[in-house]
Amino acid sequence: MATLPNPLPRLATEPSGRSVGLRLPPGRLIDETRDGPHHEPLLWVADKPAAPGTWTALGAPAARAGLLPVLVETGGPQGAPDEWDLVPAHTSYPGDHDPEEVLADHWEADWADADGESAGMLAPYAADWPGTAPAKRLTVDPGTCAARAADELTADERQSVFPEPRLALVPARRSADIPAALGWSGPVNHDGDVARLCAVLRSWEDRFGIRVVALGFDALLLSVAAPPADPAEAEAVAAEHFAFCPDNVMQGTGTLRAYAKELVGETTWFFWWD
Repeated sequence: MATLPNPLPRLATEPSGRSVGLRLPPGRLIDETRDGPHHEPLLWVADKPAAPGTWTALGAPAARAGLLPVLVETGGPQGAPDEWDLVPAHTSYPGDHDPEEVLADHWEADWADADGESAGMLAPYAADWPGTAPAKRLTVDPGTCAARAADELTADERQSVFPEPRLALVPARRSADIPAALGWSGPVNHDGDVARLCAVLRSWEDRFGIRVVALGFDALLLSVAAPPADPAEAEAVAAEHFAFCPDNVMQGTGTLRAYAKELVGETTWFFWWD
């Protein structure tokens, strides 16, 4: 996978990050993968859980240094990212994939897997891929929206989806590429190469202003600067979500129309793969 120069190795000898223009709190570098240590660190993770304001304080300076912020769970049953099944050596490059083709492939496969329930579950759409939703005009800064979502997540001490979220910094070209840069395998039961799904994230980044805010072992949280504003827009987006993560409908609302209602005006999108 094509990447920018990785600043993380410099933190091994200078943990404060001053050599790359940062003032980092105590943290550690992670290079562990399913295949053993990676040839260079994949991410830096803070030692303490993040708090409101952490994203804003470190995110912008880190981006200037070539590192992008993401919150990672560290208190779940699968532990921190060094205990996840990261597979960067087996992950392709998001730019090599066409997002519409990825979504169409999954739509058709998931329609077949729904076993006759599809007609009711996925109405108003049929077996043929309906195509992607139109782009929205951005009126809110995506970075501001991401910081707000991060603050809301870290302020909610009762949330259990991303237990003990800590700030991580990842060398990636754009926020949508963060899962691929890590070789994250959260959606492995749906797609064995997360870069294909990152191609979709790139498209959502361009059309809706999404940013990757949080990663768990098998969960993903996005901020959305330009969400659908009415049911018709939301149904078109919901079709993409079903192709991206069918569990949101099949193990959630039960129908695409019901799921779409939840997307109207919603500034965060959550995905979980069984």
